[in-house]
Amino acid sequence: MSNSATEMLVSATITFLRGYPPFDRMEAEALRFLVEHVKLAHYPKGARILASEMGVARTLHIVQRGKVRAKPGGGAGNAEHSAVTLGPGQCFSIGALMAQQPSSTAYVAREDVFCYELPADEFFSLTQRSTVFNLFCTQYIAGLLDQSQQQLQLQFAQRATEQKTMNSPLSAIVKREPVAVAPETSIRQVVELMASRHLGSMVVVDSAQQPIGIFTLSDVLKRIVLPGVSLEQTIASVMSPAPLTLPLAANAHDAALTMAMHAVRHVLAVDEGGRLKGVVSERDLFKLQGGGLRQIRHSIDSAGSIEVLRHAREDVRQLSLTMLTEGVGGQEITQFISTLNDTVTRRIIELNLDRHDLYGIDWAWLSFGSEGRDEQTFTTDQDNGIVYLLTDLMDREQTQLRFLEFARDVNDDLDKCGFPLCKGNIMASNPDLCLTLEEWEERFARWVRTPEPQALLNATIFFDFRPLYGRFNLAHRLRLSLFRQTQGNPLFLRMLAQNALGVAPPLGRIRDFVTGADPEHPGTIDVKKYGVRLFTDAARVFALARQVEATNTVSRLKRAGALMNIARDDLAASIEGFNFLQLLRLRHQHFEQEHGRAGDNLIRPDELNEIERRILKEAFRQARKLQARLKLDYQL
Repeated sequence: MSNSATEMLVSATITFLRGYPPFDRMEAEALRFLVEHVKLAHYPKGARILASEMGVARTLHIVQRGKVRAKPGGGAGNAEHSAVTLGPGQCFSIGALMAQQPSSTAYVAREDVFCYELPADEFFSLTQRSTVFNLFCTQYIAGLLDQSQQQLQLQFAQRATEQKTMNSPLSAIVKREPVAVAPETSIRQVVELMASRHLGSMVVVDSAQQPIGIFTLSDVLKRIVLPGVSLEQTIASVMSPAPLTLPLAANAHDAALTMAMHAVRHVLAVDEGGRLKGVVSERDLFKLQGGGLRQIRHSIDSAGSIEVLRHAREDVRQLSLTMLTEGVGGQEITQFISTLNDTVTRRIIELNLDRHDLYGIDWAWLSFGSEGRDEQTFTTDQDNGIVYLLTDLMDREQTQLRFLEFARDVNDDLDKCGFPLCKGNIMASNPDLCLTLEEWEERFARWVRTPEPQALLNATIFFDFRPLYGRFNLAHRLRLSLFRQTQGNPLFLRMLAQNALGVAPPLGRIRDFVTGADPEHPGTIDVKKYGVRLFTDAARVFALARQVEATNTVSRLKRAGALMNIARDDLAASIEGFNFLQLLRLRHQHFEQEHGRAGDNLIRPDELNEIERRILKEAFRQARKLQARLKLDYQL
């Protein structure tokens, strides 16, 4: 073909592509590069253009003429209803090509189809040459994330509608078997039972299990303590007789109206025979109406007992579900949970300070791990410590004993409020974690000087510290000391980076994902260990190397990334991938706990929908890109 004919063909192709996004905004030089490297291919009606069995996607397709049927999941079974049709100017399959994976969507010609095809090497070269095209590909992934978020929102909205409505029958509100006693039971036995079961009320029933009375915590003071009633008397002597009852078929509105009319806080749900089936409290109705952040925060700040704080923690969980329903992202929800958990912790500290004399000592309560990063999910235990200043007039051993006694009570109260005691004993009541500022500085310095495996593990936990209560300037001084140590020891940062590369993203060469080999959990991926951790570990190294004080992973990526001249779009893609993994964790933990199981982080990729699987692959690919940056920076 003559040069003039070739130029005419190039010009015609450019004119065609200029009619469709993103080519209508693409830089002239980059568009010409694209046109000079594409080939026009023909596919007859019914031909499979791209599918998973064809292996790793190696070509970008741009429809020039005809229509292409895109069938998620290969078009098998019930995926047919979600198939879409692509026409001239539309591209596929960007997600598979960027992830260098087989396409999980099958593309079939609905009629004779002509496609411009760009090989993978030239595709990646084009993303480097064209800011517009690079942004288009990044936004393509972000668009998938938006679709996934919408599906999550619809799913949670449906569940919330089932669980949270004032039209719900009492049978749907009553979640646990009622606890009741006979009228001849002693007051002592009843109070002990209420304390052990964390109950705010006790129902008294006759031999036919029909309610004849109720006794509440508020009755203890006015009916037992003040009158000086013996605890050996029967509960029948102090109970409120003839408690209000409603049938199980009555709804939450009926219960609220009954409580308002009679100025009571409990209504008993009974079956058709009048037998007790459950207790509905004012707090249950509060949850149905979705208590807001202000009300929860007020209840925490004004709490005078651990029991009130324990209920507040349940309200935090319920409001977190509401946020999932409303489409709030993973980062916002984890920070919301962490913020209110911080508030609960501070209130527990304040309540315990009334019983422990720490006056005149400069000290601070520190949080570590996920709490230190503001990234707590529904399943979290305690990771905390204490830093304090020791003056010449203070006895070191006696001062530490005072702090340890105080910390032991705080840790126990946190446990009562739903923060389990740390199995690894990473708690302020551990003498090794209740130290002076100088002792903490020396400990950090020793880990940095000798980056052995245990020291590196400690760094991943303790270097993410954040003050929750007390003298915040002590934490700031500790942070500056840590920066001085790490800046003076490049070997430590290199070892920490190498440690961050110890786990690779679970992306397969043939299959989409590499799942765990645990026979008890086949086909699962621990998205904390093989996903979230990869982001947090990389962000920690970036932050320490650039002296970024932030501990939150997203904040670290943003601030350190800017100092490292990482492209804004690349940073955004990494953050989106991290937040998506967090969102999957939140959803999974909620469903697990809802069914009475301990919330874990084991996701089954096969149970995700098509969009979620594609986003999950992209999230892992972003983690791999961060690890590639670590390898480059530290020549690993």
